[in-house]
Amino acid sequence: MVAAIDRDRFEVSLVGIDHAGAWHLLDEPAFLALTKVPGARVEGVGTPVTLSPAPAGGALVDLAQPARPPATVDVVFPVLHGTFGEDGTVQGLLDLADLPYVGAGVLGSAVGMDKDVQKRLLRDAGIPVVPFLTVTRRQWATTRDALQPSVAALGLPLFVKPANLGSSVGITKVKDLAHLPAAVAAALQYDTKVLIEAAIDAREIECAVLGNEAPSASVPGEIRPRADFYSYEAKYIDADGAALLVPAPLSPGERATVQELAVRAFQVLECAGMARVDFFLQRPTGTLYVNEINTIPGFTSISMYPKLWECSGTPYPALITRLIDLAIERHAERAGLIRAFTPVHPAAG
Repeated sequence: MVAAIDRDRFEVSLVGIDHAGAWHLLDEPAFLALTKVPGARVEGVGTPVTLSPAPAGGALVDLAQPARPPATVDVVFPVLHGTFGEDGTVQGLLDLADLPYVGAGVLGSAVGMDKDVQKRLLRDAGIPVVPFLTVTRRQWATTRDALQPSVAALGLPLFVKPANLGSSVGITKVKDLAHLPAAVAAALQYDTKVLIEAAIDAREIECAVLGNEAPSASVPGEIRPRADFYSYEAKYIDADGAALLVPAPLSPGERATVQELAVRAFQVLECAGMARVDFFLQRPTGTLYVNEINTIPGFTSISMYPKLWECSGTPYPALITRLIDLAIERHAERAGLIRAFTPVHPAAG
């Protein structure tokens, strides 16, 4: 992604976040060196910094030398996945700092991360989702036996996943109910709320959405995993972990329905800037279900979001520029809102 940014228009500051949540300002050679090492960490690399939460012009304060004049940024492009990055927390910090940033705001990011809330909102808006059941850690500990009929009603196989995570982390495909407790225990390592949903025989279709108030949808693509499902390794590590078909082999009617539902889901879930909407196209019936929305889709060389827009006529560099422009436009629009109310008292007579 970094190589695709228009350097005639933008100067780039690279910030890496380590596993403890600390921020590190990196020079480009150090960043590029890290990208070439599988599993590389940013601990001990670059300058430790923090973003001032005060509206102070995007100040990145040097933690080692706080009196030093801070580096500043004008707009932020988050390329983060999972908790403390994609879930609205970083977006809240950027709002406090009054910085424009690419992608959904606090609400859209939080809803996009919480699959339980997300699916309930989609369902209430009349957008089809696969049948599911949500179980909290307390419910599983205290009423596990009472939940069994509801779980059995979903049928087999089942997918068990943390409600608030992404990238297929913590997901188990359950083909025998005897294995359900282990699958739930695995998911509960990552969240206090677990989603149990029916696993249907379906094609996996993805559609990219771009825009703010008037978003547009890309041509759809199709994921054909070579394993049992689209795993973390297939998404980010193994270039041969799945076949990516762009565009997806769909009829004109199917393609139009995917694009329409992608935009509707984007708007229902309060998204902005970008998102990738993932679908299941059921093989026996042709029914289309929204699986989930990703408010910060992958931007690696094997990621679907840039591939879908490339096929739709927007090259990678133009896509990056458009996303930054959308962030600036959204920030400018929100800057005109009244944030403090001062009551007017009638003059004393």
